[in-house]
Amino acid sequence: MSVGDEVVGTASTSSDFESLHEILEKAHQVLPKEKWDSLTGGAETETTLKRNRLAIDSIAFKPRVLRNVSAVDLSVEHFGRKLRLPVFFAPTGPLNVFGSGGGATVATAAQAFDIGHMLSSGCTPLETVAEAAPLALRMAQLYVRGDDGFVHEYIGRTLACGCAAICLTVDSAVLARRDRDIANRYRTAGLGKQPDQSYQAGLDWRTVKLIKDTYDIPLALKGIVTAEDARIAVDHGVDWIYVSNHGGRQLDHGRGTMDALPEIIDAAAGQAKIMVDGGFCRGSDIIKALGIGADLVGLGRMQCYALAAGGGAAIIRMLELLEDEMLRSMALLGVSAIGELGRSYLHPATPVTIPSALSAFPLINLSRNF
Repeated sequence: MSVGDEVVGTASTSSDFESLHEILEKAHQVLPKEKWDSLTGGAETETTLKRNRLAIDSIAFKPRVLRNVSAVDLSVEHFGRKLRLPVFFAPTGPLNVFGSGGGATVATAAQAFDIGHMLSSGCTPLETVAEAAPLALRMAQLYVRGDDGFVHEYIGRTLACGCAAICLTVDSAVLARRDRDIANRYRTAGLGKQPDQSYQAGLDWRTVKLIKDTYDIPLALKGIVTAEDARIAVDHGVDWIYVSNHGGRQLDHGRGTMDALPEIIDAAAGQAKIMVDGGFCRGSDIIKALGIGADLVGLGRMQCYALAAGGGAAIIRMLELLEDEMLRSMALLGVSAIGELGRSYLHPATPVTIPSALSAFPLINLSRNF
């Protein structure tokens, strides 16, 4: 895509939104307090949530100049297909809490924009999403809520629905206490034990081996945050290591995912591809993760804000704005293709903002009327 005046005029499917700030403000306006608090909150003191942003903001860019960046290509190839952006919608459920259609609406937007979508097993049924977005790059995330038969049944459905990968969440042995939800008496998050949570608590590397030995489908493990576990994952033939701390919604006082990312990439040593999520809100955030060496960056809360703000059209508009930010960051770094990025373009820095779920949006005005 060319970088220049035409980028400013990127075609919009939801012209009401001229910035990402406006999408968040609209979401805040339409969502009840308990839903907004649940979306923007984290576990206990919310330290991990804040460290996700702190880790991103602790990296500065080192741009190069006098390079031809008249055309910048943000596309990548994964799962045997070309993607418009190196991003995917992270598993977030239940999405229907934030807008009609839930996972089907989000997957349809992902299909329209040619990016990936990973569906939470706690969200819209696989079959419904497959019917709504048959051409999307769809991946299926799994919380284990039963024995091996449960795992086989879900993966069977995943294959039947044409999903490109299965993702096993491994950082949720128990559910964290989420104080915002508790204060609002909202849903059951943080208030008690979910049905069949004991199976998730008993999850170990045996199930990883079972899946790899039985099925010919790429396997991702979501929740890897140490080099030690990354090496074990590689030894088990895991295809994708998904660096995640559940958006700061599980273990409190953990590291930001961008702090953990370099050691995990180094430990994987090219034997597994790398996904990452955790506080990524702006185009520059995504470029930083790709510069460190991630292959795909997951967007969690951003899809929820956009879904609440205006459904599928707002999700596509959010992606347009992110794409524009990414294009500008790449051009100003002196880089014309994703494959050219590397750690030489990054440098440690002192953050200049107080980290929070909303700190990437300094102009946000949650009292504005629409």
